[in-house]
Parts: sequence; C-alpha cells; structure tokens
Amino acid sequence: MDRPAPDRGRQRRHRTPGFFHDRRRLRVGLFGGSFNPAHDGHLHLSDLTLRQLRLDEIWWLVSPQNPLKEESGMASLANRLAAARQLVGDRRRVRVIAPEARFRSSLTFRTLQRLRMHCSRHSFIWLMGADNLVGFANWQRHDVITRTMPIAVIDRPGYSYPALRAGAALLRRRITPRRMARKLASSERNRTGWCFIAGRRHHASATALRQARQRARQQGAELERDD
Repeated sequence: MDRPAPDRGRQRRHRTPGFFHDRRRLRVGLFGGSFNPAHDGHLHLSDLTLRQLRLDEIWWLVSPQNPLKEESGMASLANRLAAARQLVGDRRRVRVIAPEARFRSSLTFRTLQRLRMHCSRHSFIWLMGADNLVGFANWQRHDVITRTMPIAVIDRPGYSYPALRAGAALLRRRITPRRMARKLASSERNRTGWCFIAGRRHHASATALRQARQRARQQGAELERDD
C-alpha cells in the first residue's frame, strides 16, 4: 500500500507533543482502534458524537498493535496514520494521533491514565462502537476504565441489544447522551457513567474492506496468470 502524500498544513494539527502543553479546557472524545483501514464509518461516529455530546474535539487514537488482534494483515502504523489523516481531511475538530507509540504501551487503561495526567485540564470521554462493547470484558483492566472514564457507546448494525446487555453488566450508571453532555461541560468531579447513542447506523466495516481488497488482489493475480 502506497502511503498518501501528506499535506503539511493539515498535518500540523496532528502533532502529539502540542496536546500535552495545551492549557485550554476542552471536552474531548477519545476514539481508539487499529483503523486498519480508517473508513467513512469512523467519520460518521465522530460527527455523531461531536454533535450529540457537544464535544470540542475528537482524537482518533491509532493503536500500533491491538493486543486482541492478530498482527497478520495489519498495515504499518505509519500507513494507517497517513490514510486516516487523509480521510479526515479538513475536519479541524478531529485529530489523528498515536500516543501509544510514544507511551510504548497498547493497553487502553494505561493510555487513558497517561492522557489524563498529561492533559489534566481536558474533560475526556471514551468512545466505542457497540460491537466493541460486546467484547469489552476481554480488555485488560476494563474495570479501571469504567471507574475513571465516562464512556459513550455508539450503535452499530446488529449489535444494539448485545451491547445494551453488556453495558448493563459491565459499565457503571447509564445516563442519557444529553445528561452526559451536561456532565462533561460541568465542573463536577465525578464524570463517570455511560450513555448509548442511537441514530442512523453506518454499515462500513474495516474487516469487510480488507476482505474486499484481498479478493480484488486475488482476482488481479488470477487475471495476470491467465494472460
């Protein structure tokens, strides 16, 4: 896969060190994943949560290697970052970073602890698709995440009811997205809890995109052999 050519003007807002010295008070959604590849479904999730939770920004946290996923078929971090930034384009409220490469850890609970330490003035909320919540019990120290970070779960096709059941079992008190938005904007210290964001669901899937690319490559190879 060729790396997309960078636009230097756009890339400046994705520089991680600057975030750690930002003295503003921002409401920031943290959206972690492999982004292998980033797709329109990720943009849909970001636009939806920016609007419903009245966030200032969303940070896509591109993982060097998800500990629950195989390394086989995983594009390089540099390529995944470049492709995600190209997809985001001029959306100034969405930033694409890979802090785990700097922290040298791919465990989400540790990443969130360090982001809170480095950016103590920000109000963070963890964002995840409903499909990820179904497997949330397999994450290391998921209990730490629920105790220390509010969570917003975004509906995904086929996962609505399983996610709601998992949320009832694993997460702390559920509140409405509107109440969550007020909580993030307030000065109250206890900002834990979770909300479920419904609405138009997006069917894009990174797995399906990878499979489609693999089929296209195989068909191309077969055509070359036939020639």
